[in-house]
Parts: sequence; structure tokens; C-alpha cells
Amino acid sequence: MNTLISADNTWVLWALIIGSAAISIVLEQKYSWGAKVSGAIIALLFGLGMSNLRIIPTEAAVYDAVWGYVVPLAIPMLLFKADIRKIWRESGKMLKAFVFAAIGTSVGAFVATFLLKGAIPELGKIGGTMTASYIGGGVNFVAMTAVFKPSEYLVNSTIVADNLVMGAFFFVYMYIPSSKFFRKHFKLSYPNLDNNVVTNDEAENKAGAYWSRKEMSLKDIALTVAIAFGIACVSSVIGGFMGGVIPEGNFFFDMIKIIFSNQYFLITIITVALVALFPNFFDNLAGGQEIGTFLIYIFFVVIGIPASVMEIIVNSPLLFVFCIIIAAVNLLFCLIGSKVTNITLEEAMLAANATVGGPTTAAAMAISKGWEDHVIPSLLCGLAGYVFGNFIALFVGNSLISLFG
Repeated sequence: MNTLISADNTWVLWALIIGSAAISIVLEQKYSWGAKVSGAIIALLFGLGMSNLRIIPTEAAVYDAVWGYVVPLAIPMLLFKADIRKIWRESGKMLKAFVFAAIGTSVGAFVATFLLKGAIPELGKIGGTMTASYIGGGVNFVAMTAVFKPSEYLVNSTIVADNLVMGAFFFVYMYIPSSKFFRKHFKLSYPNLDNNVVTNDEAENKAGAYWSRKEMSLKDIALTVAIAFGIACVSSVIGGFMGGVIPEGNFFFDMIKIIFSNQYFLITIITVALVALFPNFFDNLAGGQEIGTFLIYIFFVVIGIPASVMEIIVNSPLLFVFCIIIAAVNLLFCLIGSKVTNITLEEAMLAANATVGGPTTAAAMAISKGWEDHVIPSLLCGLAGYVFGNFIALFVGNSLISLFG
């Protein structure tokens, strides 16, 4: 396919990708509509638009570099604040709502796979991948595609379906806390809805304030980048070694090999272990959240690039149905669980958002709604998704493959 920018025009492709990520962040922080849509979705739409308008190619070495190097560096940076004890202590009821949503994702994957078995090839692999995506967001999607290895055309089509459904559900999460029906039947963190209406100026101030300039030294940046590179390097070396020495042939050894030979799993395990061992050091290390989040926005641009909207509409429309079922069951479990356990409606919607979109989209929603007390808990829930999503998806995916193929 002929495009305006060729695949070997490396500098131009990097400039467009990074520029799109930067513009997405600016739009999210400057305008109320940008905060509601979220910078992550805006970034993905940039990638989707540029490729479908044939400005850039759908395949290039630049994109491989993002998947192979940018994402493995982003994951540890985003996990530098993921102290397991702190997550449990500070996220409170929202973490319980997150658990309900994560269970809903897992159940939804089984329901969707059962209903659509035979209609979509390699559905067990896609089910495992989507379980990861709708518990920990796009980063976990990448990790599970490396584990389950579905066909490339299915991965590309699933990316489109996943992210378009995710974007649609973000609007659902924004609407429900404003709905008279839901406000009547759920406990509320903010009973006075009028006090939470955000004007354009307030939206800019809130989003800008959260990601405002923070004290950060050259030493912080150096240590953040160096430690992330070190963790990614060690995980790659260990993964390669373990992949060569762990035998195959039965379910137990296959599971062990998948875990200890996969770089993304090892990055998660090593980073979480280091943060638990040295909580004060990582708590005082500035820059990881900012640099890691920017790298993830670059990733969001890239995951939209290979996706042909017409291709999925023509060839794989049922993938939309598949993703909708999982997201809907996630939302249903989150609402029912929160109602039964007296969790507030705002906490429930932020938890559901954190599972489907990750910490950045959940925090963006809390900021845009003016729920300042819920910004940090929503981030922590999203980080919990990064930590646990892949492990849950590994179990769900292998179970789906065993049951449905």
C-alpha cells in the first residue's frame, strides 16, 4: 500500500508518533472534552487516522522499536510507585470495586468465548489477551500477545475492536455517575452533582495541576532511566536463559516456562520485588510516573497504526461483539459488587475505567470530573491491574484454549 511517508523514513515517523503523543497530552490537559475522551484514546485515534488516511504505513521498524524497547522501559517506570502494601492501604474500597471488575472481565471472557466459539478463529488466545487488556489496560495487551501469539491479522483487528469499545465505554463510565437512575440507587462520594460540573478553565487547571511541574533533579532522571534499562535488560537475559532450560511437555512445565521466559512477566516481578524491598528509595525517586506515562502515550499512538477500520468491519465484525461482551460483564459485576458492598458509584466507575483503560485513563476521568480525592486511588487501582492482570490472563487464556481451542 502506497503511503505519503515511507516505512524507511525513520525520522519523520518518529517525529509524527512522538508529536502525536505530545499533542494528545496537551489536548487532555487543556480542554474538558480532551479530559473526558482521555489522552490515551486521542493518541490512538491519531495513529488510527494517520494509517487509515495512508499518511504513514501500517508496518515499519519504528513501530517494532516501540513494542520492543519503549514499552519494556515504560512498565518498570510506571511500577516504581506500585508498593503492594501501599496499594492495599490507600486505595480502600475502590480496590474492592476493582476486584469485582476484574472478576467480571474474567467471567466475561468465558461467556464471550462460549457464545462466539467457532465464529472467530483462535478465540481462546484472543480471550486471554483481552482478559489482560481489560484488567490492566494496553500494556498488558502487549504482554499477552507475546505469550499467546495469535495471528497478526487477529491482533491488529482486536486492537481496533478493543480500543473502539474501550473508548465507547469511557463515555458510559462518564455518564453513569450523572444519571438520575444510578444516583438514586447507589451510595455517592459526591452527592451534590452541581458542585462537580467542570468548566473548560477548571478542566485545564485540574488536569494541568495534577501533571504540573514537580521537583525533579538530573539525578532522579538518570536513576529512573538507568534502573528501567537495567530491569528490562536483566528480564530479557533471564527470560532467554529460562526459555532454553525449562522443559516442555506437560501443563505445569508449560505454565512455568511461559511465566519465567516472558520479559513482561519478569519486568513486573522484578520491579514489584524491588519496590517492596526498597519502598523509601522508590517513593522518593521522581520522574518515573511522568516519563513512563509519556512512553505509554507513544505506545497508544503505535497500537492504532496497524488497524484498518474497513478490514475489521468487513472481516472481523464479531470481534466488536466479543469485546463488548467482556466490557459489559466487567461493568455489570462492578456495579452489582459495589452495590452489595456499599461502595460509591464514583469509586465503582473509576475502578471499571482502571481495569479497561489503565491508570492514566482512570486518573484522567477523576480529574475531569473534579473528584480530587479519588485521583490517587484510581491510579493505584490501575497499577494493581498492571501487576495482577497478566497473571490472571495467563490462567484464563490457558483455560480458554484448553476448553475451546
